[in-house]
Amino acid sequence: MRLAHSISLLLVAAGLHAEIIDRIAVSVGNQAITASDLDREIRVTAFLNRSQPDFSPAARRATADRMVEQRLILRELENSRYPAPPVSDIDPILEKFKKDNFVTDADYFRALAESGATDQQVRDELLWQRRLLLFIDVRFRPAVQVTEQDIEDYFHKTVEPAAEAAHPGQPITLDEYRDRIQEKLTGEEVDKQLTAWLASARQRSEVVFHPEAFQ
Repeated sequence: MRLAHSISLLLVAAGLHAEIIDRIAVSVGNQAITASDLDREIRVTAFLNRSQPDFSPAARRATADRMVEQRLILRELENSRYPAPPVSDIDPILEKFKKDNFVTDADYFRALAESGATDQQVRDELLWQRRLLLFIDVRFRPAVQVTEQDIEDYFHKTVEPAAEAAHPGQPITLDEYRDRIQEKLTGEEVDKQLTAWLASARQRSEVVFHPEAFQ
């Protein structure tokens, strides 16, 4: 049976009856994103954002869209053999997160237990974020060209009026803002290219949302 036409994972007991133990929320080609996958992603993301998890239908659908993009990028990573970051890369990131939000490791693990997430799930999410940034840097950033004219136009149209309004009479020069403007414009162009790539990847894939998983 094709995943696009499956709506649940079934556990057959003694050949007499079936019990639904998980439900497929989205089919992405021959891969499935289940309802429990959505719940886990919501919990871990909320934990890292230090916010309350939102399991509403709208939030679950937004999470599903994000996870579809994740699966499409993972497929590209695997097919094109992009280098994967070492697991140790996230150690300083996780330690900083703990330091910024908890007094002790015991507080961290207590908060984890209360959230329903696990330390491994948090590590997996941080590793994915690191892998995504590396993919974006390798795949899209090298092709972005920000010209001097682009920088000057942004400075005169956006930065200069805002700076003059905030600090009337104070001198302002392009050199003070050049690097920040270049990084901002580069980031915006990278975002555009990533969005276009994801749209194209979705068109080439069979992505099916199962409404009953979002009720």
